Amino acid sequence: MDYIVSGYMWFLKNILWLNILFAVLLVFFERRNPTTTWLWLMVLTFLPGIGFLLYLFIGQDMSKKKMFKLKEEEDRGVRDKVLEQGQKIKEEEYYYSNPKFLEYEDIIKMHILTSEAYFSQDNEVELYFSGEEKFAALLESISKAKKYIYLEYYIVKSDNIGMKIINKLTEKAKEGVEVKVLYDGMGGRKLKRNSFDEFKKAGGEVAVFFPPFVPFFTLRINFRNHRKICIIDGEEAFVGGFNIGDEYLGLSKKFGYWRDTHMKIRGTAVAGLQWRFFKDWRFAANKDSAHCKVVLPRVKTKGNAGIQIVSSGPDSKWPSIKDGYFKMITNAREKIYIQTPYFIPDDSIFEAIKLAGLSGLDVKVMIPCKPDHPFVYWAGLSYIGELLEAGVKFYTYQNGFLHSKAFIMDDFITSIGSANLDIRSFKLNFEVNGFIYDEEVNKRMIEQFHIDLKYCDEITMEEYRKRSNLVKLKESVSRLLSPIL
Repeated sequence: MDYIVSGYMWFLKNILWLNILFAVLLVFFERRNPTTTWLWLMVLTFLPGIGFLLYLFIGQDMSKKKMFKLKEEEDRGVRDKVLEQGQKIKEEEYYYSNPKFLEYEDIIKMHILTSEAYFSQDNEVELYFSGEEKFAALLESISKAKKYIYLEYYIVKSDNIGMKIINKLTEKAKEGVEVKVLYDGMGGRKLKRNSFDEFKKAGGEVAVFFPPFVPFFTLRINFRNHRKICIIDGEEAFVGGFNIGDEYLGLSKKFGYWRDTHMKIRGTAVAGLQWRFFKDWRFAANKDSAHCKVVLPRVKTKGNAGIQIVSSGPDSKWPSIKDGYFKMITNAREKIYIQTPYFIPDDSIFEAIKLAGLSGLDVKVMIPCKPDHPFVYWAGLSYIGELLEAGVKFYTYQNGFLHSKAFIMDDFITSIGSANLDIRSFKLNFEVNGFIYDEEVNKRMIEQFHIDLKYCDEITMEEYRKRSNLVKLKESVSRLLSPIL
């Protein structure tokens, strides 16, 4: 009996030392938001043993690690152009094909500085709002590929549409087309082990971003590659919110119709997505890619949309996508329309949205009517009350599940990509968005927003105040945990 007691005391003593170690690590070695730091200190203090396990799974900070560095000769083509462009803009020597671009030069300069996001002015943009449209366009572009296909997705499944795409990629690899597929280790956990066997035999290459140590288990619940992009021959590229799976075609009994936003780009902006892919590929594949040189493509297009491809992640010096959202809100003169499946703004975004509402701007936020992650859903609802009082309007999408990540400002700027309006996308996930400067794209997005409004219920202040005590309790607990959700 004494042996058991002494063993337990030894275990408890070491657990407490581990908690102290992680507490010291939090305070002295990681630059975190003070709210997040205090929350983790509380978890470590009041949940000894469990606390440090939670920290191992979801608490590690990677903000100081530069994970995605291409060799100098591999990224020189784009980086030199970005630096040259930034210098010309600074010296007021840069030529804008559309005078209206000049009105938003502060946003353009910010993205060049914080994300090395080249500003291109020759792009054609095609928008997709349903899985049927998006996957049909993706398969058509894959079929036409002559030189290479680079595909990077958070989730890839071995279901009907997933295997249809994998089989098409296998066909192209057999034709001699260079094909690379990169997917996230957690997002791809439902892939069957043999899904890519024929693809690899045909010469295709596959890499996994942070693969699990053992199937279905990983210490990296955070820091997932949430990007969804595909590049075809350096001439056109896809980016947006759709993953690869049957549920994104609206075939899920749980979610029903899947409302998302994706776009296809033709023009110089493709180089930005290709550059992003090569950085991610080189890290995940853990090998040099001698032929992975990125040059600005010389594609003849009839487009004139300005685009910047903006990336951010826990390895980034600046939260570039979040900063882009912030600038759009604070620069807006008439309206801000937002679609996001998860609404957990940090303090700066929350205050910016509130002030936009108090300033009399037309601010509308559309969220799902059903949760796919309950804690996140309840946390999001907790932010609504104060914003309703400020004049911000909230709508819940009733026609299935809203997964669109769209930010619309006035009549000219739109952001489409993988980043949600939540702390996880701002700090913990690797994201990529296209910031589009174009009246036609903006107009089409506003039209679709109004179409979606027909399938929404507005959350009024009267209804919000009628929430039950149980709902309020769920919101309060979830709100408390929001910095680590």
